[in-house]
Amino acid sequence: MERPKYILIVLLFIFTFQAAQANYSRDIYYAYINGDMNKWKSIIDSMEQNQEKTHENLIELTNYQYGYIGWCLGNNKKNEAEKYLNKAEENIRILEYANYKLSLLNSYKSAFYGFRIGLNIYKAAFIGFKSVECAKLAMKQDEKNPFGFLQFGNCQYYMPVLFGGSKSKALLYFIKAEQLMEFNDKQLKYNWNYLSLLTVIGQSYSILNNCNLAKAYYEKALKAEPRFLWVKNELYPELIRKMNEKR
Repeated sequence: MERPKYILIVLLFIFTFQAAQANYSRDIYYAYINGDMNKWKSIIDSMEQNQEKTHENLIELTNYQYGYIGWCLGNNKKNEAEKYLNKAEENIRILEYANYKLSLLNSYKSAFYGFRIGLNIYKAAFIGFKSVECAKLAMKQDEKNPFGFLQFGNCQYYMPVLFGGSKSKALLYFIKAEQLMEFNDKQLKYNWNYLSLLTVIGQSYSILNNCNLAKAYYEKALKAEPRFLWVKNELYPELIRKMNEKR
């Protein structure tokens, strides 16, 4: 009679563990669409306290750290960005040692080199090429990994024109990343990365003064998530004002 009892306990543990993972994804998503970065940070900190991290958990945590670091840099919180970047890079080292999802790891390494440049622009001459090479390697290792194309697009987007950067070229890689993400629409649910990518594409078109396509992408983001406050209350109205001023 004891064996069924232990099986039930194991099944309950697995179910609870899987539910917790789903909640992290959902909670991060809601934090993103509501612009609640205090909630985002608390989720990261909670995940870090989990002593039994699987490789899957660690790569998920790294993704959330990646998003938080980018926000910190965009809001002039460099000390906070560096603190979490150090943690994320340690996760990458652990996962590299385990030979886990190398294409995805190289995607993050590309982003993290970019973040290091954001912390200290003078490092661009020394590590800028590493960001590009990691993104290229990620695309080569897995041509179906959208993050490799996203990060190579970021390299092109932020690289000075003098050194070969091009926002038009960046857009091609962003759109390729979009297509790869949309290939499996089941993975789009509670996926902050997808909304972020649509927003990046919209912003890129806006900067290139292609307002009609920028509008189309902002509307696509709002169709996917009507409660997405950043696009709904800021980016989309600003674009409409810009378009009206041109008339």
